[in-house]
Amino acid sequence: EGRPAISMSITKASFTNTIDLVDRINTYIEDKNILLKGTGIELILSDDQTQRTRHALTVMERNAAFGLFLVLGICWLFLGIRIASFVTIGIAFSIAGTFWVLNILGNTLNIAVLLGIVIVLGMLVDDAVVVVEAIYYRLQRGQQALTAAIDSLREVAQPVTSAVLTTICAFTPLMLLPGILGDFMFVIPLVVTVGLLVSLVEAFWILPSHVVNSTKKTLSPANHLKNWRSRWIHKIRIKYTRSLAYVFRHPKRFLIASSIALALSIGLVVTEKVRIEFFTFDPIRLFYVNVNMPTDSPIQSTLAQTERVERIIRPLIQDDELRSITVISGVKFVREEALVGDQYGQIQVSLKPKKSNGRSVSEIVDSMKEVALDAAGDSEITYLEISQGPPVARDISVKVRSHDPEELRAATDAVKKIVQQINGAENVEDNDVDGRLELTLNLDERAVRQAGTSPGLVARLLRLHMDGEIVAFTRDEGEKVELRVRGPRRVVQDIDTILDDPIVLPNGSTTTFRALTNTSVSRSSGTIRRYNYRRSITVEADLDAQLVNTVIANNIIQNEWLEIRSQFPMTDLDFSGAFQDVQESLDYMIMMFLFGVGLIYLVLATQFKSYFQPMLIIVTVPMAF
Repeated sequence: EGRPAISMSITKASFTNTIDLVDRINTYIEDKNILLKGTGIELILSDDQTQRTRHALTVMERNAAFGLFLVLGICWLFLGIRIASFVTIGIAFSIAGTFWVLNILGNTLNIAVLLGIVIVLGMLVDDAVVVVEAIYYRLQRGQQALTAAIDSLREVAQPVTSAVLTTICAFTPLMLLPGILGDFMFVIPLVVTVGLLVSLVEAFWILPSHVVNSTKKTLSPANHLKNWRSRWIHKIRIKYTRSLAYVFRHPKRFLIASSIALALSIGLVVTEKVRIEFFTFDPIRLFYVNVNMPTDSPIQSTLAQTERVERIIRPLIQDDELRSITVISGVKFVREEALVGDQYGQIQVSLKPKKSNGRSVSEIVDSMKEVALDAAGDSEITYLEISQGPPVARDISVKVRSHDPEELRAATDAVKKIVQQINGAENVEDNDVDGRLELTLNLDERAVRQAGTSPGLVARLLRLHMDGEIVAFTRDEGEKVELRVRGPRRVVQDIDTILDDPIVLPNGSTTTFRALTNTSVSRSSGTIRRYNYRRSITVEADLDAQLVNTVIANNIIQNEWLEIRSQFPMTDLDFSGAFQDVQESLDYMIMMFLFGVGLIYLVLATQFKSYFQPMLIIVTVPMAF
């Protein structure tokens, strides 16, 4: 609103309910604003990203209710209303039991847990349907309820357990993935595993007791075929049997068709008709516009330029999209850290939840790039979109390493040029921050000798002239304190004043620092970073997922670097960021896939007591892709 403000960021502690925390903050703000009314001070919650979580919870509740209704309807269609009710109640019990176990294990309700619940929701009913259908089948043929339940469990307990265990074996390897992706994915297979185990307890223990206690008499075996449900199910079985027999009569034809379908699927992936995205997460409704001024810019100039950019981009954001916009000077928040300096300006744009026909964060950012570029002046403008999911590095993150600072800078510029030429690369930048102007004094050895002094004495005289000299040490409350002798402080507007100050030499003559040194003025390095014992500069960029993915982009950089590598003999590249995480995950993915298939084979071999029969089931795995 164009008013001066102090911005304060609030980070929740572990295992704190985020929604409850935000509600308490809103209550605090409302109470304080009543007390501050009339003082010109107002508290404003400029950003609240819990709206997505609230929406996700609402969607889950709605979808869960709809899913339960569908389960109830389908089970009623095949098994009747009474059995359908038991199965539906079993889903609610399984979900409640899953939440109870997850709470014991120290997990909180979050997006990852909700995703796991959505994945396992359709699996929870499988074992219950098999068990209840087996009981229902015996009840139709005149068995007593208790006898039917016991005989059914004896018949299906082992195959149902094997089916649940094979599903668990398929998800278990995901808990063993290394890196950031593995840390993030761990919760999802954990939720699926816990949910399936709880559903197994419900299917073997609770469901049969409900069926037995609710069945007061046996079903007439003579009348079950007269029931409309039994008649049309019988027709479906006949049609299915005929279709299956037709496939068995023409095995080669269907084997060829299946092989063609598999080859076509692989071809679509290889030719990139099916696009692959690694670490694809929806951005939250918040982004930053970074305004980077020259290093020696005062904070007032940075603030003025940042406000100017804000005034230009503000009309590009619609009123029904914008929640708040905050201009900050002197600090810049990036993914990994907060950078502090007078040259940094940042515009924080918080958006309202997206409407059905509204623009995405990326579309809003794209709409302002060219307009903001015209207003950049001597500043550099970049953008930072925040995404949900694991804390991964940027799509491209290449460390350029060298012992020679000049070659390192030149190689970094060459790598940035390669990245900028990649179709889909944007926000290309490096972390080599220029420092302030520095004056370098190199001793003139000939002038030093002619003055009858030594380099060490000249260096000491310079220290005495500027900072004084430590002559003794003392202690104050156990702490070591330096005793420094120096002259009175002076306010100097020009460095030439220092260079032209007279200094007395040991032989009694006088001279100046200018006469004894060669001076040069250059821009210093704002930061010096090392990676694996060598100086490094990191080149980073974002990628448009619609045009290129992380693996392809980094392969382009590697190939282009090989062509110019001879120009920088002491420099090498180290690839990290999302590419490193992807490579690490892909390296283990095949191993984890084989491990999961091996576990499934062991479960099936135990079930069938055969080494060959499990292969008939496992061969369906590639067809699923």
